Amino acid sequence: MAATTQDQAGRVWLITGTSTGFGRALAEAVLARGGRVVATAREVSTVKDLAERAPRRVLPARLDVTDPASVRQAVDAAIAEFNQIDVVVNNAGHGLIGALEELSLEQARAVLETNLFGVLTVTRAVLPHMRARRQGHFVQMSSVGGVVGNPGHAIYATSKFALEGMSEALAGEVAPFGIRVLIVEPGPFRTEFAGRSMTFADPIPDYAETPAGALRARFRAQDGRQPNDPARAAAIIIDMVSADRAPLRVPLGPEAVRRIREKLQRQLAELDQWESTLVDTRY
Repeated sequence: MAATTQDQAGRVWLITGTSTGFGRALAEAVLARGGRVVATAREVSTVKDLAERAPRRVLPARLDVTDPASVRQAVDAAIAEFNQIDVVVNNAGHGLIGALEELSLEQARAVLETNLFGVLTVTRAVLPHMRARRQGHFVQMSSVGGVVGNPGHAIYATSKFALEGMSEALAGEVAPFGIRVLIVEPGPFRTEFAGRSMTFADPIPDYAETPAGALRARFRAQDGRQPNDPARAAAIIIDMVSADRAPLRVPLGPEAVRRIREKLQRQLAELDQWESTLVDTRY
């Protein structure tokens, strides 16, 4: 299923959050395979180096997913420059560590505005273009945290669970138009997610010795030590987009595959155990 340079030649990828992490790794991998990239970030200066490397194949564009006007402008610029958008990678996002009680409403809303409503805004902005062309692909960057809710990461899980539900429904809605959806669920990769992109709620001492408190300590310690390579993730994502058939959900890394399998197995076991009670609902 490996993609070749010819697989991406001429294809246009619009990627949010291209300055670092998965967004940067994907942009570099797409360019290496002959594709074109609309490299977006809140600060355009952080992606101009990509345009200097491949000036005819990279359009740097300011895009803040929480600002609908900037989203429309970036999409319009992409179509004006390249006449098409083939793949959208909804990658921009950030985390917030803290037990639910430790979070302020302002902090919670900020995560949802970026991780959920930002994806909704970008997706809706590009859909009319893809629907008119009867082709296209959305890559929704979720997380193992979009399947398994970690204590201490409640609002992040909220945003990613919601993203997965939205994207699963979207896949069914747009399939008749030749548009596909890929939900990517990475485990720990060596990006800046656990560092610069992570914020921490003010702690409540009672939670210090709980699983939520342990997660806070673990995230602080793992930055720069994550075992998985974003470049390998980028290669797998491009291969999945290039494949004639691909699963809706793509867990990435052995940790993600293991934790998601364990979660699903537990759910099935509970369903089997309680089924006779749960189905006894008829008049």
